[in-house]
Formats: sequence, structure tokens, C-alpha cells
Amino acid sequence: MKPVEGEVLYKSEYFPQLTAADTVTINRDWDYLQTFIDKARERGIKVIASACIMPAGSPQWKTGLVFNDTTFRSRTCVEYMPDGTLKPIYEDEKQVAAFLNPVDPANRELAVKMIKEIVTKYDVDGLALDYCRFPDTKSDFSPLTKAAFEKYLGQQVENFPADIYTYDENGERIPGKYYKQWWAFRAGIISDLVHQISDTIKAIKPGVELNYWAASWIHAIYGHGQNWASPSSDWVKAYPEIASDEYKAAGFAPYLDNFIVGTYLERVYGADDNESIEFGLNRADTLLRGDCNLIGSICSCNHTTDTTATHNLDEAVTVCLDKTGGVMVFDLVHVVNRNQWDVIKNAFERYEKSRK
Repeated sequence: MKPVEGEVLYKSEYFPQLTAADTVTINRDWDYLQTFIDKARERGIKVIASACIMPAGSPQWKTGLVFNDTTFRSRTCVEYMPDGTLKPIYEDEKQVAAFLNPVDPANRELAVKMIKEIVTKYDVDGLALDYCRFPDTKSDFSPLTKAAFEKYLGQQVENFPADIYTYDENGERIPGKYYKQWWAFRAGIISDLVHQISDTIKAIKPGVELNYWAASWIHAIYGHGQNWASPSSDWVKAYPEIASDEYKAAGFAPYLDNFIVGTYLERVYGADDNESIEFGLNRADTLLRGDCNLIGSICSCNHTTDTTATHNLDEAVTVCLDKTGGVMVFDLVHVVNRNQWDVIKNAFERYEKSRK
């Protein structure tokens, strides 16, 4: 309901509606989300409304909220670049989106208002949080975040951002004195936001489920602040560069109803192969420790309809159904363009028959 442009596909009090994409402009007098819900109900289909939480525009195309309403620019992330300079994220054309700074209380409040608005106004069965995170390791290094980090530490950071890390001549990070604390601080920011969103939803409609998607390679996304594991899991101890009790405690699995694990990999089977879907699903199940339900997800463009191939779509769907509570297939456009509907449907039907 809120793509990376930061504008929305429903009637909102807080965000303008998205009406233009590329060269196409659509001025509609009907409610996109309500129409989708009405059509779904006619067919007995549940609806989970997905929203990109922090993105607010496309730096590459110079479109979206921060470009149409420049008052939002001061609320976006500031990047710490490998050349040592600081750069507004909306000027970085390599970024997928101009992220609002998750540390800014005003941005977190806006995100919660959006979730509250959707749950209150619309008969959805669930909400799915996408891009509910920091953009990457380079953000955010604004004065606001510096002050928040100092409050977290209980002391001033004399050399910011050098006391967090510096870069070598190859652009690789060299840890500073507060390196571990920095990642724990950021993970706590995201965990607190997920917790707040969960409490908001349950206070309005307890039956609406909260879903969160993230990549299965949890050790590689610490820079995004995404510790989706259970706080009772000790997974981070295997990564001493970031390991701390504070980082472990920031696991936000208890605040979710469903975690949708992104196993966007080609190889399907291989319990000991960390580049396989099976490995990613097994690992997620272990790290969640039953704090929430697990749903597998695959990228259909990584797979073929040739059932003899090791990366075939039929087995990719089946392994998710076998090992988790369902499957999310990314993305509709790939499924349509590659004529994959029948393969997915057949995998579901065969699985349902096997369960009877």
C-alpha cells in the first residue's frame, strides 16, 4: 500500500496518493485498497496489506514524497561515504530509496500512524512490514542520530563517525571503539519500532496478524538493523565482530505473528548448503525458536518450470510448504511473464492431497 516512492495506494490523512509511475499517470476516483479487499472477499481470499515503512522516494528517478514535498528531506538518512564525506541519501542515485531516518521519533510516529490508519479504516487480515529498517551500513550519521547514540551510551562520542568506524583505501570498514555498540543501538531502534507497531495493531484489532519479511542471511543484514531472531537465540555469538548481549536482546521475533523468510536462492535442496532454500528455512526455524510462525518465500525468477533442473519452481514451492507454514512467491510480474501459475498451483494441490 506504500511503495518505495513514499506515496500510497489508499486514502490517507498522512500521505498523498501515488498516481504516477514512469510515464503513466492514473487519476482514479476509487479506493485502490478497498476495491482490492472487495474483490478478494468475493472470492474468499484473505488480504495482507504490505507497506514499505521507511522509503520516501526514488533517488534514481527523482520521484516520490521527498521530491514532491521537500519538507521531508531533513528527515531522511545521512550517509557516511567511503571517501569520508556525509551525503543526503536522496542525492545517492545508487540507493533503491530515499529512506526516512528510523531514529527520528517523528518518522517512527508517522509509520505507526500509517499502520493505525490502515487497520482502523480497512478490513485487512494482516499487515506486512517491508523496508522496516535502515537502508544499509552507511546510514544514518545525522546529528540527530549522533545525539540518540550518545544517550544510548550514556556519554559523548568525541570523534563521530570515526569512533564508530573508518574506511580503508578499498572502502572497507575499520571498526572504531564503539563499533559493536553501534550495531546493537540500531538493532534496538528497529526492534522497538516493530514492537510499537505490533502493540498498535493488537490494541485496535487483535486478530490482524503482523508479518515481517527479511532475508534469510541474518548475519549479513546487521547493518540494516534487522535482528529478526528470537532474543533467546545465541546465533550472534558466531559473529564476534558484532556479538553483544545488547544485540542479542534486540531480536524482534516475539513481536511478530509471522516471519516471512527471504530465501531468494536458486538451489532448492541441501541441508548443509548455505546457498540453498532448504538451509535458509531450517536456519530460520532454529533462530526463531517458536516465537512466531515461519513462512518461506522464494523469488520465482530464480527458478525454472523444468522439473528436472535443480532449481525448479515446483520443488522450491514444495520445500517451503513442507518446512514452514506457507509460501510467499515474489513477484506477480515474474509469475505472469514466465507462465508459472500452473506449476505453483499444481505444487499446492499435490501438497494438499498429501496432507489428507
